[in-house]
Amino acid sequence: MATRRQFLRQTAGSLLGAATAVAAELQKTQGKPAWKLGLQSYSLRAMPFDKAVATVKQLGLTYLEAFPGHLPLERAAEAKKVLNEHGVRLIAYGVVGMRNDEGALRRLFDFAKTMGIEVLTADPTPDSFDLLDKLVDEYGIYVAIHNHGPGSRYPGVDSVLKAIQGHHERIGLCYDTGHAARAGDDIVEGVRKIGQRIYGVHLKDVNAEKRDVVIGTGTLDIKGFLKALKRVGFNGALMVEYELEPANPVPGIRQSLEFVKKALAESE
Repeated sequence: MATRRQFLRQTAGSLLGAATAVAAELQKTQGKPAWKLGLQSYSLRAMPFDKAVATVKQLGLTYLEAFPGHLPLERAAEAKKVLNEHGVRLIAYGVVGMRNDEGALRRLFDFAKTMGIEVLTADPTPDSFDLLDKLVDEYGIYVAIHNHGPGSRYPGVDSVLKAIQGHHERIGLCYDTGHAARAGDDIVEGVRKIGQRIYGVHLKDVNAEKRDVVIGTGTLDIKGFLKALKRVGFNGALMVEYELEPANPVPGIRQSLEFVKKALAESE
């Protein structure tokens, strides 16, 4: 029969072994981003919100970014029921305009907090940043400035880098790779430039004429881009956005997702 001392020694050894195994597993997974792959609901803009959410689930996704046309602020309660019914998480919302109006911005941030939104994808006016510094700190919600290509306030990564200089670390970039390409960005280099201040992605591919195509069939280095995200420790909202064929987008979305999932697996 084992003595109490032997029992304690054996138990301690078992616990130590278990702890070592857990530590080894943590070490193995350390640095691997928790990819939050989802869909920007603008891809399904011809559908009502409830059908769009159901489609996201049918595509095998858990995460969603809603555009305001799908989800006005006043429909929060109804939207939560739909999302819960399908097991879909709304982690991002936008693109939303942001101006220097505290009342309006607090309504938006309150909505985001109610919905469990982590990232507000935005087009903020230059005079709104001091107010945004205060709100992102208070609410713990990220503001990701969306680059919108040539002719816009924020065409590519450099314009966002300039805008966020000296501002709260929770204000960063939502990198739209299609618009970035049209603005002349190298999207892999763009990730290196912005570093850890990238909080969202609208993932697209373009052809030689810089027009959107199914992801994986164009000219952008999507695999290199995903590897660059991994290097900077990105764990934000990685949203496929497919703007083609609004009346029948699902086949193109499905093909895009197949490529992205394979590329993510290869990046591990």
